[in-house]
Amino acid sequence: MTTLRSHFPGLDGLRALGALFVVTTHVGFTSGDAVNGPFKGLLARMDSGVALFFVLSGFLLFRPHVIAWFGERTAPDLGTYARRRVLRIMPPLLIAVVAAMVLLPWEDATWFNYLAHATFLQIYLDDMQTNGLTQMWSLSTEVAFYVALPVVAYVLVRPPKTVPDRRAVLQRLGLLLATPLLGASWMALGVAVEKPNWGLWLPGFIGWFGLGMALALWQVSRALGVLRFSIVDEAARHPWTTWTLAVGIFLVAGSPIAGPYTLVASTPTSAFIKSLLYAIFAALVILPAVGVAGEEDPAPVRALGGRVGKFLGDISYGIFCYHLIVLYLTERAMNHQVFGGNFWQLWVSTVVGSIILASISFYGLERPLMRRARQADRRQRPSDAPATAVSARN
Repeated sequence: MTTLRSHFPGLDGLRALGALFVVTTHVGFTSGDAVNGPFKGLLARMDSGVALFFVLSGFLLFRPHVIAWFGERTAPDLGTYARRRVLRIMPPLLIAVVAAMVLLPWEDATWFNYLAHATFLQIYLDDMQTNGLTQMWSLSTEVAFYVALPVVAYVLVRPPKTVPDRRAVLQRLGLLLATPLLGASWMALGVAVEKPNWGLWLPGFIGWFGLGMALALWQVSRALGVLRFSIVDEAARHPWTTWTLAVGIFLVAGSPIAGPYTLVASTPTSAFIKSLLYAIFAALVILPAVGVAGEEDPAPVRALGGRVGKFLGDISYGIFCYHLIVLYLTERAMNHQVFGGNFWQLWVSTVVGSIILASISFYGLERPLMRRARQADRRQRPSDAPATAVSARN
């Protein structure tokens, strides 16, 4: 069997980047700088951190299915996959829900609001906005992807009787590369028919997950020699060039062409453009970190997977879960009013507080649970079966 890469250290730093983007855009909105400040476009568009999370999930979770498609490993076990997703996602989520209930004002929320957030149902219901938990819509969308993935993988890459050839790979790459247009079209449709909840559902983000899946298919196919060297390899080899292109896409997204910076409804055209730009931005950021077949990671990618990147990547899911609670408590301590400025004070306090809580959560609860799950999996699976890939939320 061909030796395939099992770890991508550079993705640790990109997980951290996605979490910090999400924190920064929320602090920017609360301070008012993302609405009226001189860098409002950049701060408002840092919600593109969600696109980074989704592309990462698409890559990491689809890759074991691609490897099985080529006959290099056994197919992922559905029970193991489901168990590990639950153990990874649920503990911090439940902690955040309970903390929000205890520490933050309920305002118009009821017990059902918190129950809906704990069961990933809030995006399918109306009037579910709840203090400290508004970011959890993206987790609900990601869980929908977790549920859909085994079915999608079976349709796309169920193990064939013969080893897939270049034509089979290119056909599937073509389908996956078309998904950003489908997702953007769904976003535009939701705006056109005035169904804002539609913009939180999985169909609107199929392109972000789809590009991650395309990266997984490309990376494994290149490693096995099924695909030839292409411009994609050149882009992966030169991170600074690729990331400069990503920054350019981000700056374009930061203009009014991608819609308003506030919660005012967008136009169908702007919703389409924003979704598409975020998909391209996230794919360009992540591409160099998945590597070129047979080559060592470039120095900038290795730096992303260094000690700091590893630490922040490990706790990034906790940062995501807890940061709005920390932000609200910081505002309360400062007697801060919404849109009242003080961006840097709020940002530093929120980031530091979130890192502390996320570290306690990860090392005290999340990592021990994941270790036990991996130990149980090793006892149960055949020696040639791969471990289920970790989520971008890890």
